[in-house]
Amino acid sequence: MTTDEITDLLTEAYIDEHETVMNYQTNAIVLDGVHAEEVKSSLEADVQEELDHARMLGERLKQLDESPPGSAAFEASQHSLQPPEDTTDVQSVIEGVLEAEDDAIETYRSLHEAASEANDPVTEDVAVTILADEEAHHTEFRGFLKEFPQD
Repeated sequence: MTTDEITDLLTEAYIDEHETVMNYQTNAIVLDGVHAEEVKSSLEADVQEELDHARMLGERLKQLDESPPGSAAFEASQHSLQPPEDTTDVQSVIEGVLEAEDDAIETYRSLHEAASEANDPVTEDVAVTILADEEAHHTEFRGFLKEFPQD
């Protein structure tokens, strides 16, 4: 049995995945410098993965007799992932990715918990599948951050 909490979380995650695609793609285009290439390459690869996540979420919403939202429902929230004015500021992009991944991890854990409480194993599976990808991405970018001196 689905709940409003599950459909709200699925919808939130669907929108967030699309915003992440936009920000990852933009940062992969604009970053410059010696440290940028590996980060850009990772962001480019993750664009498709994030689109796949959005597709999974949208399909699950449809299965639950809900419609995934269109762009009119979109309200940007990833302020820390905006492209930097200094296109060589790779560290700020890495930190923005980590913040976005932290938010995604929290959302998918909440979705898993809500689905478990509602006895919705299909949504649980979607949440766990995407959560594993988000945690792996977080780990990769945590490694990138280690290359920069900490204050």
